[in-house]
Amino acid sequence: MASDATADAPSLPWRIASNMTMWGVAGLSRAFLSTLNYSKVNGLDEFTELLDSRRDPSQRTKGLITVSNHISVMDDPLIWGLLPTRFWNKRWSFGSHDICFQGRWVLPLSLFFTMGQVLPTHRLAHSKFGGLGQPAMTEAIRLLSKGPFPVDHHPAAPERQHWSLQNVCVDPFSDLAVAYTTNGEDSHMAPSAFAKNSYSWVHIFPEGKIHQAPNKTMRYFKWGVARLILESKECPDVVPMWIEGFDQIMHESREFPRFLPRVGKNVNVTFGSRVDTEATFGEVRSRWQKLKARIEAVDPQSRDLPVGVLSEKLVNDKEAVELRKEVTMKIRNLVLDVRRSRGLPDEDPKQGLVETWLEEGSKREGHMKDDSWVRDV
Repeated sequence: MASDATADAPSLPWRIASNMTMWGVAGLSRAFLSTLNYSKVNGLDEFTELLDSRRDPSQRTKGLITVSNHISVMDDPLIWGLLPTRFWNKRWSFGSHDICFQGRWVLPLSLFFTMGQVLPTHRLAHSKFGGLGQPAMTEAIRLLSKGPFPVDHHPAAPERQHWSLQNVCVDPFSDLAVAYTTNGEDSHMAPSAFAKNSYSWVHIFPEGKIHQAPNKTMRYFKWGVARLILESKECPDVVPMWIEGFDQIMHESREFPRFLPRVGKNVNVTFGSRVDTEATFGEVRSRWQKLKARIEAVDPQSRDLPVGVLSEKLVNDKEAVELRKEVTMKIRNLVLDVRRSRGLPDEDPKQGLVETWLEEGSKREGHMKDDSWVRDV
């Protein structure tokens, strides 16, 4: 067995397999969009300039978050096929554990998404291991920070048990132990354990669901994106995005054959400008640090926790909740600014409120009362 994996990077065979997966999928996405559809990208030069400045891991000084609306099951990876090829293997994202990671990594589907740099995420509606404190959020915060980090994750179970899979090796090409668990039973490669992944690029769809609306509105954003902003060691760069047309390629109302994407559609990806994060988030990050220090002073369980791990007090504290709400709305407004640049009229402010969507009652997905389509992914 080879053992070329180090604290700097996974083993060479693992890196080759991951790069082949990401380049292959992005290449297919590029071919599909360029030959069978009509695509346009706005703001690409400014975004690629930012990505070029981050190509050398040793020169990066902060992470990068891209955030956008979510309108089809094929948003990721299709949107990344529109980037220059040198960026096809750079982004990390989130994927539903119960869809993308059935069983252990040796199963083809789970291995495919692992190689595609997708973090296994539990959905609270489907798993008790979901929520703000789950290991996928820990891993994302660490990827956005300066690593490497030790493998000490634990599942976000109600009893808050601490699990350790540090003696489990999930890289079949080396004997380096870099595994973490999301529920006490599975094991996944911990990308934050490698220095090359310091200050990485993480993409997030904060709606948490596909939302296809005739008037191109968004659902409310979930609070996980606020954790990425508040808890990364340095505030990441943020680039908001707006995507259009992918819902026509895979609309939720499509009939047989449902598994086939439609062709001849117009798609558009708009990258906004890099956000002035100090002006936008500096003050709220300062308030988070002060709150965290106050809670740690009186709550022993909140002290000396690893980066990206929260105590119950820090999860549920009323002021912490309000800070997450504030940051989440800031992020949503940034995406709305890009939406507005596409000539779309302003949304009704109620669209960004949880209470608005509770009016749908117990119906979680499908064709909604407002004529939109929702899919829980």
